[in-house]
Amino acid sequence: MEMFELIRNLAHEHEKVVPISVFVAILCLCLIIGHLLEENRWGCIAGTVILFLNKGKSSHILRFNEELFFIYLLPPIIFNAGFQVKKKQFFQNFITIMLYGVVGVFISTSIITAGSWWLFPKLGFFGLAACDYLAIGTIFSSTDTVCTLQVLHQDETPLLYSLVFGEGVVSDATSVVLFNAIQKIDMTRINGKTSLKLIGDFFYLFSTSTALGVTFGLVTAYSLKSLYLGRHSTVRELAIMVLMAYLSYMIAELLDLSGILTVFFCGILMSHYAWHNVTESSRITTRHVFAMLSFVAETFIFLYVGMDALDIEKWKMTRLSIATLMGSFGTLVLLILVGRAAFVFPLSAFSNYMNRRPNRSPALTFKHQVVIWWAGLMRGAVSIALAFKQFTYSGVTWDPVNAAMITNTIIVVLFTTLVFGFLTKPLIYYLLPHRPIIDKCESSLGSKSPESSLGSKSPKEDMSLPLLSFEESASTNLIRAKDSLTMLIERPVYTVHFYWRKFDDTYMRPIFGGPLSSSPEC
Repeated sequence: MEMFELIRNLAHEHEKVVPISVFVAILCLCLIIGHLLEENRWGCIAGTVILFLNKGKSSHILRFNEELFFIYLLPPIIFNAGFQVKKKQFFQNFITIMLYGVVGVFISTSIITAGSWWLFPKLGFFGLAACDYLAIGTIFSSTDTVCTLQVLHQDETPLLYSLVFGEGVVSDATSVVLFNAIQKIDMTRINGKTSLKLIGDFFYLFSTSTALGVTFGLVTAYSLKSLYLGRHSTVRELAIMVLMAYLSYMIAELLDLSGILTVFFCGILMSHYAWHNVTESSRITTRHVFAMLSFVAETFIFLYVGMDALDIEKWKMTRLSIATLMGSFGTLVLLILVGRAAFVFPLSAFSNYMNRRPNRSPALTFKHQVVIWWAGLMRGAVSIALAFKQFTYSGVTWDPVNAAMITNTIIVVLFTTLVFGFLTKPLIYYLLPHRPIIDKCESSLGSKSPESSLGSKSPKEDMSLPLLSFEESASTNLIRAKDSLTMLIERPVYTVHFYWRKFDDTYMRPIFGGPLSSSPEC
């Protein structure tokens, strides 16, 4: 009895410290159990246990807060994703990823918005405004990047990993940017100009966020190369990389840009240039530190969301009948399936056309497209965070309609994560049997590297191919321009990627750091 009395007094005296301490202890326990069972999605199980111990009163220790999620938990995950990603695969598939992540989100948002606006009233679900339906479209168009990392692996399925993961990061950023743009719309004055302004604002935010991330990455790389901080302490090198990455995210958020896109491209640029400017010990340390922070944040999110998902207060707040609630849930899942299929298959066909090569089969077969469609059906913490931002005030709501939407979002996230996530690996093994990988650096888009396919010229000699020269005759320049234009039309993605590599070797790496690409980089 004295022990329980002591715990009760401690909880009363330290109201904020005790819940955090208990949560961290549960987080450590989940990490150990996850290691033993090779799984770390113990959020719902932990929530169920806590709900049972509290006799059905509450399942959470900490209340879900979208600011905590966006400011502290998401940045290390997205940065590490950009830092660890295989850049060759990512940039060879860059156009496809952008098609899925940008155009696809617009298509999915339109279908989910229109479908829910039409079907919800038929199910007896009333009370949502026009801005709510638009928000629902963006909320359920965000792919769960964290779950994708758990299901797919770079070494086993490099093409699928780069496409689904890259799309997940871009779609998260697109959904957040589109969600914020929708909040600024005056719903009483919607017309054609409003739509054009929305699209213009979106592309402005998208481009400026990317440019900001690239700028921070290049500034960090140049600083590390010119100052050579490692001669005094490798700790300073690591500190600079961590702080500059986080600073890029926070400045993007302060400027109302997309912090997700900014920190992702900052991670890519740091990995491409800055990582080569630090000492060998710092290179090893940075990869392990960034991976550790990302892993802890991922586990934190699964536990955080899972415990909040079983919050009995929100379920009691919903006044809809079970039939209406399940009907709206089924409608959302169906719209997610249809919305994703509506852009994956057409855009994949367009991508195959853009990535065409002579005497080569399409890069994305129908089986690839089915796996991409299925693997991107999972919805996660970004969807929940946006739902809380739209339908609650500081994580609390007393409106039954808003509480119903929070409940719907939680059910959709749990269902898609558990069901679709569980079936993704078996689907991959069935449609795409695993084959030994001869060369991990080679993309499934082609067996030869750009360098080997065009001879062994030096970078500066290769760089002259698409450019005009004042030292040669007009006829030679015309022939060169014609050849470059033909190459660009016939193989646009391949050609752009090849010339970027040459430009990178000739101008960027000498300034910002990194070895010349004598061999393709993984």
